[in-house]
Amino acid sequence: YPHCWRTDKPVLYYPLDSWFIKTTEVKDKLIANNKKINWKPESTGSGRFGQWLENLQDWNLSRSRYWGIPIPIWSTKDGDERICIGSLAELKTACDESVNKGIMDKNPLADFSVNDMSRDNYNGINVHRPYVDNIVLVSSTGEPMKREADLIDVWFDSGAMPYAQWHYPFENKEVFEKNYPADFIAEGVDQTRGWFFTLHAISTLCFGDIAFKNVISNGLVLDKNGIKMSKRLGNATDPFETIDKYGADATRWYMITNAQPWDNLKFNTEGIEEVKRKFFGTLYNTYSFFAMYANIDSFTFEEDKINHDSLPEIDRWVISELNTLIKDVDSHLENYDPTRAGRAIQNFVVDKLSNWYVRLCRRRFWKGEYTEDKIAAYQTLYTCLESVAVLSSSISPFYMDQLYIDLNKATGNNQAESVHLADFPTYQENLIDTDLEERMSNAQRISSLVLGIRKKENIRVRQPLQKIMVPASSSKFEEQLKAVKELILSETNVKELEMISPDSDMLVKKVKPNFKTLGKKCGRNMKLVAGRINDFTQDDIKTIEQNNSYTLALETEEIELTLDDLVITSDDIPGWKIGIDSELTVALDVTLNEELKEEGIAREFVNRIQNLRKESQFEVTDNIVLKILKHDSINSAINNNLKYICAETLSTSLELVNEINSTSKAKIELEDNIKTFIAIEKN
Repeated sequence: YPHCWRTDKPVLYYPLDSWFIKTTEVKDKLIANNKKINWKPESTGSGRFGQWLENLQDWNLSRSRYWGIPIPIWSTKDGDERICIGSLAELKTACDESVNKGIMDKNPLADFSVNDMSRDNYNGINVHRPYVDNIVLVSSTGEPMKREADLIDVWFDSGAMPYAQWHYPFENKEVFEKNYPADFIAEGVDQTRGWFFTLHAISTLCFGDIAFKNVISNGLVLDKNGIKMSKRLGNATDPFETIDKYGADATRWYMITNAQPWDNLKFNTEGIEEVKRKFFGTLYNTYSFFAMYANIDSFTFEEDKINHDSLPEIDRWVISELNTLIKDVDSHLENYDPTRAGRAIQNFVVDKLSNWYVRLCRRRFWKGEYTEDKIAAYQTLYTCLESVAVLSSSISPFYMDQLYIDLNKATGNNQAESVHLADFPTYQENLIDTDLEERMSNAQRISSLVLGIRKKENIRVRQPLQKIMVPASSSKFEEQLKAVKELILSETNVKELEMISPDSDMLVKKVKPNFKTLGKKCGRNMKLVAGRINDFTQDDIKTIEQNNSYTLALETEEIELTLDDLVITSDDIPGWKIGIDSELTVALDVTLNEELKEEGIAREFVNRIQNLRKESQFEVTDNIVLKILKHDSINSAINNNLKYICAETLSTSLELVNEINSTSKAKIELEDNIKTFIAIEKN
């Protein structure tokens, strides 16, 4: 037996007489109309829904129930004569005829005014059961006709909603025609045979056309183990408790960016925590940084906007990235793909705005006078934050509205009182510099590889290193790398960057197949392809790194490989460590001499002093006086880097002393278990 999905008890099916709509007569039209619809995902439209139409059966319309819309069909007792009523006007006329022929004593719709569309007029009648069952009509031969007892399938109600909501065709004809078909609908994938079909069928039957232009077929929200949530299984998450605990914005952002709306989502609150920390936390810290220094300098955007061509390169880069983001987000949303839109925004905020732009520009905000360079930095960061608020508002409506209001409160730049009333940003093609974006992307990726090696080798970033070597794969790459050389060295705390030929014997690469991606491509040829990849020469590896493609000719077919299909590694050189990211390779000199060690100690001291400034609640502009207790392991490092330490910490004086009597002295600990004391005072 089949079993009830709620109770797991056996279910018996009985054949019943039913009323059908002969949808098979318009099967070809239904299939043709389906091809006009933009399905997300496309596979649901061509697959699940398309196959349902290809194997279409007549629509079983009737249900043996009590509550719902009665089937408007009246039949004689022998069933030889039937009438289908199409409106209340028809029913009222038919009732009058029944009364005139003596079948009914009175017309139950006598007081109903056909052309009166008011609520009072319609409230005066009831055409549901049991009242409608008392209406007996008369056939053309004078026989009584009673209504068929069944009701209409409630999915017919849902499919008729585009017309019912406007009381079409009796009212609002112009409004309906202006708004039909719908631009967009969304429902669960289980509605393939429900709402999606009934909308499509009724529209095709009545108008010969589609009911909706675009549709997102939502996946299911599963538990973290991929099991469908159910009260019976006890694995359902209470949405209200989740929103109370984590907030609506974080929950929405997690659900939209974690999986495409049409894919099933393995719901895990740990993912919401990560979103709060990684995206919202980063955005909050970026705004807090901006607000702190903008308040110090009383920045209100009252100055004329600085000409784009006069901006520093780092500002032009982030403005270019912002306009690329606006272009991409607009395209993704236009294509009904909010997941890619959200991920693009998150990537911009975390990797480009916070981890790169703000970090590289910190000095511009807290050092020096209120110059044009500082104003440019304020204007640029403000523009980015404001644009992010508007771009993100559809996914994160509350947080982004607050961010927008807080920004606008200080500047009055926008007339719109809410982010949801603001115009959506439009990208400016002339502000997009793809070459600059490529240069900066290379700088970020190389820096990331170097910092990754540092982490792996347990060499802290504050410890300077001597040299990076990078193979220049092309003349264009070499020119781009020269332009960002100093930036890479500053970010990675390395002194030299040397470009070497990709043919250099210093770097010998190895390659092996990535079975995860190759499996689908190669199928039964997997073993043969893996063997050919293992035999790749250095020239083969170089080709695929430069072109991101390689055609592997087999006896029966050709396999097109990309970098994703390979795992490329390199042997370390003595004293050096290698890092690889797709076509990029870096070699880092990890050998430390005495001078480098001393510089590392000096940087550690700057960090500890800055922490003490914060703990002492000094203003970021306060000058200080420093005294440091002598220690054999640090004396030389401090003396040889005295100017650097003073400049970084706003110290007007720094002394190495044999004894510190100050009650405000603080104990600090450096690497290698070096401990000493520092006294810090305002100047």
